[in-house]
Amino acid sequence: MHVQLATDDLGTPLSEVTFVVVDLETTGGSPRQAAITEIGAVKVRGGQVLGEFATLVNPMVEIPPFIAALTGITDALVAAAPTLPAVLPGLLEFIGDAVVVAHNAPFDVGFLTHACTAQGLQWPRPVVVDTARLARVALHRDEVANCKLGTLAAYFRAPVTPTHRALDDARATVAVLHGLIERVANLGVSTLDDVRAFTSRVTSQQREKRHLAKGLPTGPGVYIFRDAQGTALYVGTSKNIQARVRNYFTASESRRRMSEMVAIATEVSPIVCASVLEARIRELRLIASEQPRYNVRSKRPASQSWIVLTDERAPRLSVVRAPKRDDQPAFGPFSGRAAAQDALEALAWVFHLRTCTSRLASARTRASASSASPMGCARFDLGRCAAPCREPIEAYQPAVDQALAAMSGDLRVVHASISQHMRDLAAHDRYEEAAVWRDRLADLLAVSIRSHRLGQLRVLDEVVAAVPTDPGGWEIHVLRRGGLAAAGTVGPGIDPRPVVDALVAAADAAPAGVLAEETAAIADWLDQPGVRLVRSSASLSMPLHCGGGLIAALATARRAAHAGVLATDASATAGRPTGPPLAMITRIRG
Repeated sequence: MHVQLATDDLGTPLSEVTFVVVDLETTGGSPRQAAITEIGAVKVRGGQVLGEFATLVNPMVEIPPFIAALTGITDALVAAAPTLPAVLPGLLEFIGDAVVVAHNAPFDVGFLTHACTAQGLQWPRPVVVDTARLARVALHRDEVANCKLGTLAAYFRAPVTPTHRALDDARATVAVLHGLIERVANLGVSTLDDVRAFTSRVTSQQREKRHLAKGLPTGPGVYIFRDAQGTALYVGTSKNIQARVRNYFTASESRRRMSEMVAIATEVSPIVCASVLEARIRELRLIASEQPRYNVRSKRPASQSWIVLTDERAPRLSVVRAPKRDDQPAFGPFSGRAAAQDALEALAWVFHLRTCTSRLASARTRASASSASPMGCARFDLGRCAAPCREPIEAYQPAVDQALAAMSGDLRVVHASISQHMRDLAAHDRYEEAAVWRDRLADLLAVSIRSHRLGQLRVLDEVVAAVPTDPGGWEIHVLRRGGLAAAGTVGPGIDPRPVVDALVAAADAAPAGVLAEETAAIADWLDQPGVRLVRSSASLSMPLHCGGGLIAALATARRAAHAGVLATDASATAGRPTGPPLAMITRIRG
């Protein structure tokens, strides 16, 4: 059975590649100012025509006289033709995941990309082959006067003459494509990857290093580019190691730092993995340990921050790089210190926590100062600080308890307080400020979900989960304390239970210092459709009010606002907790 080409399979022989040759007729040369009047496409593989697609298109604008004279397509001819919205989905289905071929491809692909955007459709971003460019590289000037479609069709003795009609021109382009493939075959071009390299402006160093991909595994895993001293230059991962490494020596790799890396590399070390998840985890660990200089993350390690309550008589919130103890209540991780600081200020505002870092005075000193507000404390003057420097410590404790409850998974007070503040701001037409608080609330909810989503995995001694594979087998993973401890596969028709027992027995002990990115990758894998929970040392659960329903309320309000629905409380229509009147706010910052 034939399997159509995917981006990772650029090494597929050209005889096995499915091509869709496309040609368009338009009312002009710019997709922003002109419209499509006719589409022609021919699907071929191995020299055989598999199907054709052809239709006139009503451009809904007048066709210029010189275009009508050139193509023969007139206003009368397209009057009864379907419009582009009716035609485009059919063309995209016809293309599927095939390689798109066109003569002067930027023109045709530019029109199709613009049309998809205008119609709200997803352009599939296929691999594109330009026969005009291929001809300019493959043919000499003394062979053809130029690389126009008519000239090339005559040179390769195409059975169809280009007529400036879409299907005729597509058929002629098919003949030109086949002629060019035969021509470049003598130059060692036998795969789509070879074609892309042949027509690209890849450096000589890239061309010379193509041999590094030979013999690499074709399954999932990690690859490490190394220099002559064996030092890791770059670590990457792929579902197909060989196909991915081959891309570094083609036009698809345009990053300057990668070209520099390839010029230095002398070998590629593969690490075959049982699954894509194992490959991702090994990549994260290798980048952290090897610090390869061409991985962006190794130059700028993931900066993560947490919010904790300080260990003081009157605790305050503090941003730290990591909690000191596993049992220390912590909120995060945040993507960086700035995001954590912004969340800290929002939480301190909600719960009236102190933000000063000075040591508190003794009880006797506080009593003598009770008649005056804390010197220079604007937060106290605004009623946003419980002032443990002035009031008894016992009066401050409820604010600390509420903050601890929010960090532990109950954000109802945070949601209610910020929502009311947003209403007050909106009532005074201060929509910009309300939008800032809306974004702060959304960020707090999202981080809360992430915090408890990852936290539940870090405290579990063991989780065994599996996902079915396409052939009817299973990928099985053993997880311990938020890290990957073992991975394996089971083939079709094989009882997976003995394999599960063997993996559990051979799994690594609960790792220490697991990267947050590793736990996040595992959480994402667990959330994907089809994953089955085989066993767990404890139940997988999250706090009821940690943010899921609340953030859904915000999303409902956003959708309502963008749809033009002005509601006092858009979240109420979804049966979720009451949210702020965001219709006007999302117009400002949505």
